[in-house]
Amino acid sequence: MLQYITRRILLIIPTIVGVSLVLFFIFAMAPGDAITANMDPNMSVETKQAIREKYHLDEPKTTQYMYWLKGVVTEGSLGESFYYKRPVSEVMKDFIPNSFILGAASLILGLIIAVPIGIVSATKQYSFFDKFFTVFALMGISMPSFFFGLILIKYLGVQFNLFPISGMTTPGSAYTGMQYILDVLKHMILPLIVLTLGSVGGWMRYTRSSMLEVVRQDYIRTARAKGLKEKVVIYKHALRNALIPVVTLLGMSIPGLFSGATLTEKIFNWPGIGPVQLSAVNNRDYYLLMGINLTLAILVLIGNLLADIIYALVDPRIRLK
Repeated sequence: MLQYITRRILLIIPTIVGVSLVLFFIFAMAPGDAITANMDPNMSVETKQAIREKYHLDEPKTTQYMYWLKGVVTEGSLGESFYYKRPVSEVMKDFIPNSFILGAASLILGLIIAVPIGIVSATKQYSFFDKFFTVFALMGISMPSFFFGLILIKYLGVQFNLFPISGMTTPGSAYTGMQYILDVLKHMILPLIVLTLGSVGGWMRYTRSSMLEVVRQDYIRTARAKGLKEKVVIYKHALRNALIPVVTLLGMSIPGLFSGATLTEKIFNWPGIGPVQLSAVNNRDYYLLMGINLTLAILVLIGNLLADIIYALVDPRIRLK
C-alpha cells in the first residue's frame, strides 16, 4: 500500500500544475479587467499603468502565468488579491476556517441523523417509517437552500426572535472563552439547519440503498438460517459492510468542508469563503480565484486518495497495488 500511496502523491504534483494552468486561462479569458473593476475610476492613466506593470497585467497571459507559478514554487505565494489588497493566503486564512466550522458541524450532524434512519428504513422497507422518511429525504434534497433559509429567517429569526439571523457573532460584542463559543454556536443554528437538511436526505438514501444491497447477500440469509437474532444479523453482520461505501464517501466530502456553501453563507451573512468567491468573480479578482480553486483542487485529490485508502482498510477484498 505504501508504494501505491507514494505513486498517487507523486501524480498529484503534475495534476495540480495542469489544473492551475486550466484555471488560470479560464479566468484570464473571462470578460472584464481586474484593474478597472477594483480601482478608483478617477485614477490617472499613469497610475493604472504602473499597477498593471506591478502585477504583470501588461504582458502576455503565458508570461503572467509563469510569474504566478514562479511565486507559488519559490515563495509559496498565491499572489495578491486585487480587491482586498492583501496576500491571497491571508484572505483565505480569514474565511476558510469559518466555512470549515459550519461544514464540519453540518456533516457530523447529518451523519448522526441520516445513518440510523437509513438503516431502519432498509430493515423496514416499504413500511410507513420508510415511506415517510423517503419523502422527507426527497424534500430535503430538492428544496432550494435559499428558500428554506428565508423561511427560517422569517419565522425563527424575525417573527419569534429565537435565533440570530445574520453574522457569526453579535455585533459590538467582546466575548471571550466560553461566552464567545456559545455566541458563535447560537449564530450557527439557522445556517446549520439549512445545510443539514440538504445533506441528511442524500446520506440517508445512500445508507438505505447500501443496506438493502447487503441484506440481500447470501451470507445474511445464512446468518438468518442459523437462527441468529435479527438485531445481531443487522448490526453485527450487515451494518459493517453496508457502511463501507458511506465511509469512503467521507473522504470525498473533505473539499466540501472548505469550499463553503455560497448561498447559505450569503443569506445568513456568514463570513465564509463562499461569498468571498462570489465577490472575487464580480471584482475580477483572478489571483484570489486561482488560490481558492487551486486549494480546492488539491483537497479533491487528497480526498480521493483518502477515500481509496479508507476503502482498502475497511474492505479486506480490496488490495491497492
